[in-house]
Amino acid sequence: MATLPNYLQDQSEEQILRRMLDALPSDLDKSEGSFIWDAVSPAAIELAQAAIWAQEALRRGFAGTTFGTYLDLRCEEHGVTRKPAVRSTGQVIFSGKAGATVPAGTVVVTLADPVTGTPSISFATKSPVTLNGQGAGSAAIEAVRAGKEGNVPALAISLLASSVPGVTSVRNEIPTTGGQNTEDDESLLQRYLAKVRQPATSGNVHQYRQWAMEVPGIGDAQVFPLWDGPGTVKVAVVDADRQPVGPQTLAEVAAYLEQVRPIGANPTIVSATAKPISIAATVTLAAGFTIQNVVDAFSAAMVDYFKETAFTSSYVSYARIATLLLNTPGVTDHTGLALDGGTANVPLDAEQIPVLGTVNLGV
Repeated sequence: MATLPNYLQDQSEEQILRRMLDALPSDLDKSEGSFIWDAVSPAAIELAQAAIWAQEALRRGFAGTTFGTYLDLRCEEHGVTRKPAVRSTGQVIFSGKAGATVPAGTVVVTLADPVTGTPSISFATKSPVTLNGQGAGSAAIEAVRAGKEGNVPALAISLLASSVPGVTSVRNEIPTTGGQNTEDDESLLQRYLAKVRQPATSGNVHQYRQWAMEVPGIGDAQVFPLWDGPGTVKVAVVDADRQPVGPQTLAEVAAYLEQVRPIGANPTIVSATAKPISIAATVTLAAGFTIQNVVDAFSAAMVDYFKETAFTSSYVSYARIATLLLNTPGVTDHTGLALDGGTANVPLDAEQIPVLGTVNLGV
């Protein structure tokens, strides 16, 4: 903890032992290895350990310094609970013999990669499907395990876990989306602080934001009261990665708000709109770096910056990006920085969030 009470300061084993020895008469042999030293030394060790335990108990008792299960317990005192992981969803197309039936619950998988150690990801069909006259049929799928690992790119799903009579292949033509990990401590703490610091009553702006963020998969929300007249409220949402959300998650938010909204309120739920930001510049490379090294590191820094900016700023800062580029490992200088072709801040509408577009760095 940053601040310790007086009774927990100066409680190391050496300090405690010194105080214990100093309290004894000076004419006694208190040198290391003496009878008295050997007698009090174990007690000093245990007392020092007890002080460490007391410090840890204090740390776990406050929301700002606690973690894990202890943070869950603190948050539950105010009705805030950790959001569970969410399964990704998508669609696959089966090919094979016309009239063949693929049962609900059929498991399809991605290929494992032994080089990178990436495991195979499993998905299950949500309903049965019969192949049409051309020997094709589509089915909705859901990841077997919840989490971001279920968000796989197009054509990643290519195998059936077990054979299905009449089916020869499977593929996903679009990425699977919506998978989210269990809410982390940082996100849970921010929701807790918002609950206790921003009173939410009678369906005010703060309460609609809190309601939206209680839905698994939602990372933040922007609320627009009276946006279309009396009784109306618009809620724009993003996922835990501060990206636009899909139709299924929007439907879940709408269903939840329908349960908790005040009588007479008419909420509209929308996804934030992504605004791609293209970046171009000429950089001077440090020795030992390639332009690809710089592009990768700078792109990662930009993704983090855009996550910070989502719903918190009305513009993308030209100066901030210039600083991020200059601080990128491998860059000693840069010129000609342009955001969307210009040299000024990029404005954002209230429902827009910035996302990384093209990155064109030259030397």
